Amino acid sequence: MTPLLLHEDRAEHPLDEVERLAANEHWIFERFDADEMCVSVSGQWADYQIAFTWIPEVEALHIACAFDLRVQERRRTELLHLVSMINEQLWVGHFDLWGAEQVAMYRHALLLTGGTMPARAQCEMLMKSAIDACERHYQAFQFVLWAGKSAREALDSVLFETEGEA
Repeated sequence: MTPLLLHEDRAEHPLDEVERLAANEHWIFERFDADEMCVSVSGQWADYQIAFTWIPEVEALHIACAFDLRVQERRRTELLHLVSMINEQLWVGHFDLWGAEQVAMYRHALLLTGGTMPARAQCEMLMKSAIDACERHYQAFQFVLWAGKSAREALDSVLFETEGEA
């Protein structure tokens, strides 16, 4: 097997396009270093902290969208069940329960091998898919953690679609 060749010659850093998008949308953002930045976006249900990380080892632009929702140990198992049920329905990305902080977050990555640069439309879709997934499922997380609902009850309640107007 031949070793993988990674492309390091790029006209600009892949996060530069994300930074331009955030500035154009007037979102609050901070570039921590060359490979990391965070964007703050207000949604209907919560404020989202969206971290973008460039991972040069695999030439991937990683996105992690977190919301302020700490998981109590007594509800952890049911929340993990909810995460599993949600992930079965997602076409792109997935939810995780992140490490010692016990924070629920949405994650996805855009592979940019061979020196490919992210297009604005790709960055917009990364943001949109992250925010949409969090907005759609935020209340299910709340129902499990604060209302004591089962994962099935919580997911069924947020996936209920209404038609027409009353």
